[in-house]
Formats: sequence, C-alpha cells, structure tokens
Amino acid sequence: MNVHQYYPVDVVNGEGTRCTLFVAGCEHQCRGCYNQSTWSLDSGSLFDQAMEDKIIADLNDARIKRRGLSLSGGDPLHPANVETILKLVQRVKAECEGKDIWLWTGYTLAELTDAQREVVQLVDVLVDGKFEKDLADPSLPWRGSSNQIVHRLTQS
Repeated sequence: MNVHQYYPVDVVNGEGTRCTLFVAGCEHQCRGCYNQSTWSLDSGSLFDQAMEDKIIADLNDARIKRRGLSLSGGDPLHPANVETILKLVQRVKAECEGKDIWLWTGYTLAELTDAQREVVQLVDVLVDGKFEKDLADPSLPWRGSSNQIVHRLTQS
C-alpha cells in the first residue's frame, strides 16, 4: 500500500484531535474529487513498518492527546489496500486503548466484500458513498455530498 500524507496531529478529519492517514488508490474517481492525486495505486510513497509503528506511537503519545485515527485517501477499502488497512486497524484496537477509528470510502455498506467488511467491523465511524459533485454541500459535517452517509457503528 502507498501513502500520500500522514498528519500526526489533525483536527479536521473527524472529531477531536486525531492522526490522519491518506492512502493511495481509488477505483471510484469521482467527478469533482478534491484528492485526485491519490487515485493511482502507484502514487505516493510506500507504507512500511516504520510508518505503522509511528502511527501507533503517536496515538499513544500522552503529550498530545489524540482521540483516534482517521483513514482516507484515495480509498482505504480499495481491494489492494484492504490487507494492510486490516492489519493497521487490528493493531490500533489492540495497542491503543480508547482510540476510535474513522474511515472514508467510496463504497457503500451494501457493496462491501467480505474482506472489506472485516475492516469495517473494527471501525467506529464509516463515511460511505462516492462523492457526487451535483450533491456537494460544504455545510455537511464529515462528508462532501449529501448522498454520503456517516455511520456511527457500535463496537462490541
């Protein structure tokens, strides 16, 4: 998996102060997307063990209290990203007590494969659906167009 940007401190992509990771790769290629540079799987730089370790360390850093991790892109649920994203979210849930995970995807809940659903089972907030330029509304919290849904998922 490749990464476009990692923000160790972010207050824009989800509730509270967070760590945010923008991954490469998106099949949806929505008209009007503000992040077109992330569409290609080959763009950005390699997500490696050192970056994964840094995210875990940042989430656990008591000097800057972070509420959780936000995953965006591109699309974290792109089939080529799912295996790496699953490993990351499993590690966050195991090693970062009390941290939530937000994930943005162009897929809807109904479209998810079994592998994608495995990731979503570990996510606290899922924002799903393609960005629709004709339904764009900058006043909407956490999403760009009115067709997208913010799902607050219950974790067991």
